[in-house]
Amino acid sequence: MTQPNQSLHIPLSTSFTSIVPYNMGWTVLPKATATNIEKALGNGKLLEVVSIIRETLETVSSSPVSIAVTGDSGNGMSSFVNALREIGHDEKDSAPTGVVRTTQVPTCYSSSHFPYMELWDLPGTGTGTQSLENYLEKIHFSQYDLFIIIASEQFSMNLVKLVKAIQGQGKRFYIVWTKLDRDLSTRVLPEEQVLQNIRENIQETLRKVGVCEPIIFLVSSFEPLLHDFPELRDTLNRDISDIRYCGPLENLSDTCEKIINDKVTSFQEQIGSKTFQDILGIQDEDDLGQCLIAYHSFFGVDDKSLQQMAQSMGKPMEEYRAIMKSRDLHTVLTGDWALSCMNCKTASYLYSILSYIPFLGDTVINYLRVWKHRHFLEIVAKDTRSIVKKILTDSIM
Repeated sequence: MTQPNQSLHIPLSTSFTSIVPYNMGWTVLPKATATNIEKALGNGKLLEVVSIIRETLETVSSSPVSIAVTGDSGNGMSSFVNALREIGHDEKDSAPTGVVRTTQVPTCYSSSHFPYMELWDLPGTGTGTQSLENYLEKIHFSQYDLFIIIASEQFSMNLVKLVKAIQGQGKRFYIVWTKLDRDLSTRVLPEEQVLQNIRENIQETLRKVGVCEPIIFLVSSFEPLLHDFPELRDTLNRDISDIRYCGPLENLSDTCEKIINDKVTSFQEQIGSKTFQDILGIQDEDDLGQCLIAYHSFFGVDDKSLQQMAQSMGKPMEEYRAIMKSRDLHTVLTGDWALSCMNCKTASYLYSILSYIPFLGDTVINYLRVWKHRHFLEIVAKDTRSIVKKILTDSIM
């Protein structure tokens, strides 16, 4: 059996990096990185893909997650910032607090309890005639990964609009009702009823504008170990980890899948051409065994490439081969009845008969051959997508 040309790669019809934005949620995938991924996948170099993914994840995982604390002026945002960081108002690095509006510009704080977090104390909304649009522009709204919206006494229309704007950007947000100590000290209803009323009021207000099931925490900045504060900290830690890893992984996965899809589309244009057999690097384009070897090489999922990639990942090669539906011809034909029928002896006999029918026979044979190769190509491409997704998942384990 003739071995296919190991450099079986054709240029993508349109550069993927020139038409697709690489937004990774809280950071932007550099164009150079996107180009390198395109080149590696385009050339079927999974080992290079692994290296690029690792470098990218190392970069994004070491970058801090930006958390914005905002709300109506006077709701106690700065007091909440101090409570979340578990420091007193009089300590050196504390956020200034007071009866009057104290935060005039976005101010960044850090916390040993959240080492990968930048906590931004933002000026409050509702300052005179300032519109929400002007406020969002002033605070550089798009630079934050997660918003903590501080409320007390009432959930104002300003905050409703703010929630809608955040949701429209696909950003995460919490609603934190502060000054709970004051609500409970003046209550005439049982404590549980007061807490339920606050939650239901916020939920109903947001439900009217299409915001369902918001994440709500009821806290007191003077009691940072009570009420929902412990749950808030746990949730924030999980979301910081999720934003650092899962968001970039998901976007990397989408990027790789789109590049593979574009590679499939480009190659499908070559199927059925006079030079197709030479491009594929085989002697007989009806020999599915040869074709499988060639397609594996084309996508970089041949045994040699898989072995190199698996060794780099510290995994056994069989762990990756096991998820492939095209790992060998028998597996392909067993799992695909259409290809199996087209490869049986009866089909070969029909092909030989059709070859004697002028024009029509050649047309039918060529149509079936093109369909067979396109179908075969997609099977191997699907395996490549699965392997790339596993590489991404294994990269953070």
